Amino acid sequence: MDDHKDVPYIVHESIMARMERMIKRLWILCILLVLLLVGTNAGWLYFESQFEMVESSTQDVNQDVNTGEGSANVTGIGDIYGEDTSDSSTE
Repeated sequence: MDDHKDVPYIVHESIMARMERMIKRLWILCILLVLLLVGTNAGWLYFESQFEMVESSTQDVNQDVNTGEGSANVTGIGDIYGEDTSDSSTE
């Protein structure tokens, strides 16, 4: 038996015409997607250019703590430089 089947010319031409229309639509879709990609990137660049870069500065703060006759517990973030000056002898 012959497994090769002939396709009529009119059927082949109609399939080819459909494929040509589909390829044209896909090209239009690709061009549209590229334009949208460029447009969204331009939008983000415009949005980010509206903000101003501000430089921050550091500031040293010294604070005296009056604890009366008790001791002071200091908690926070960072390093503590200095020595213990509280007079918390056994009373």
